[in-house]
Amino acid sequence: MDKGLLAYLLIPLLSAVLIPFAARARRRLADVIANVTLLAGLANLAWLVLRPSMISGGFADIPGDGLTLLLVGAVYLVGFCVTFFSAWFMEDGTPNRQAYYSLILVSVAAMTGVVSATDFFTLYVFIEVLAVTSFALITTDDSGRGVEGALKYFFLTFPASALIILGISILMLTLGSLSFDNLRIFMASGVPSSGPVTFGAALMLLGFLIKSGVAPFHTWTPDAYQGAYAPVSAHLAGIVTKISGVYALIRMAALLHFFDGRALALSDLLMFLGMLSIAVGAVAALRQKDFKRMLAFSSVSQVGYIVLAAGLGTPLAIMGAIFHLFNHATFKTVLFLNSASLEKSAGTTDMEKLGGMEHAMPWTSWTSVVALLSTAGVPPLSGFWSKLLIILALWQAGLKTYAVLALLFSIVTLAYFMVMQRKVFFGKKSRAAEASAEVSAPLLAPAVLMSALIVALGLLFPYFYTYVRMVAERILI
Repeated sequence: MDKGLLAYLLIPLLSAVLIPFAARARRRLADVIANVTLLAGLANLAWLVLRPSMISGGFADIPGDGLTLLLVGAVYLVGFCVTFFSAWFMEDGTPNRQAYYSLILVSVAAMTGVVSATDFFTLYVFIEVLAVTSFALITTDDSGRGVEGALKYFFLTFPASALIILGISILMLTLGSLSFDNLRIFMASGVPSSGPVTFGAALMLLGFLIKSGVAPFHTWTPDAYQGAYAPVSAHLAGIVTKISGVYALIRMAALLHFFDGRALALSDLLMFLGMLSIAVGAVAALRQKDFKRMLAFSSVSQVGYIVLAAGLGTPLAIMGAIFHLFNHATFKTVLFLNSASLEKSAGTTDMEKLGGMEHAMPWTSWTSVVALLSTAGVPPLSGFWSKLLIILALWQAGLKTYAVLALLFSIVTLAYFMVMQRKVFFGKKSRAAEASAEVSAPLLAPAVLMSALIVALGLLFPYFYTYVRMVAERILI
């Protein structure tokens, strides 16, 4: 594990242990401890990366491969937005308030452990900790939908855990090491791959694909996202599934491109499943009537872009995958938090019962516009640049069919989001709009912050491009 980032793992873990004792008599103290912990970590990370000397030096002094630092930043950013939103979203009498914040902080610590791991066994251990906390967080909503979503999450991702540990065991017995660096050296040495190595890698990839919610293994995601407690949906969709599955896929795909033809066939499979996920998620999203369920299928589609780029594995494609992973954390967090605001104000996320909500909730409406345009890849927002990198990488590699399809499904993404915007926010006022009002400023703040970040990353893309290029180069060395 990267020891330089150990504090970002231990401090939220200690805060999670502290909360049940410190906030026993004063429940609101749990909100304060969770938010201060994550805000302090986020501020420290921002100074580490964004200080003038680091930017002027082209980020050459960033510790490690740079990817870890970027993703820890994404974890803390989404975690802080969710805890800050939750502090104002929860009713004062909400039970298990302390347990809720402790679970959020444990999940932040686990995700930091995942991205800081330097070998696959450590990565697997933290992924399983994250799986347990995610299951518990989904059941925060103890309604029938919440329990159903949690059970589907458990029963459909449990086989993935078994596949991953079996694949890890095979690699360990065959190669004698699970270290990323040792595996890279072995694969780059020109030694032909053995059947067990390829089989072990395939099992691990299958497990991570299931945990990522990639089609055709996506059936758990809509129910888990829709059934979960509203802020938990933002946490799961914004960052949890991206760290527990997609990040590991990027790591494995980068290693596979050092290997021989049989292992490269797995990369081709990744690309096919990525494209399948883009298509299935986009078409399914067009048919949804519930806002949260549509966002869940949209996540399936957007994860497909990351997996498609990871499967290609060229430097430009890895850059696009990393940038789109980070972008996904921003725009999906906005959209899911806005769905929570709609649920709180209007009492429903059924798009057929909403309409004209822009009149009652203008801030929620226009932050949704920013996020949906970024998701669809409209310039100059950040989502445009990550999708452009992916499409250019596909075109340069001669995969013009994939490139054209990726572009066409971006148009489909824009189409279903514009349908959503028209049904929910624009048009004639519905009864729900007449009875609703904009949520409070603290509930709006996380969505506004993320929307501003989406715009800033798009406008300041040359600076972020330098950082992401450095990350991709270090991963592929």
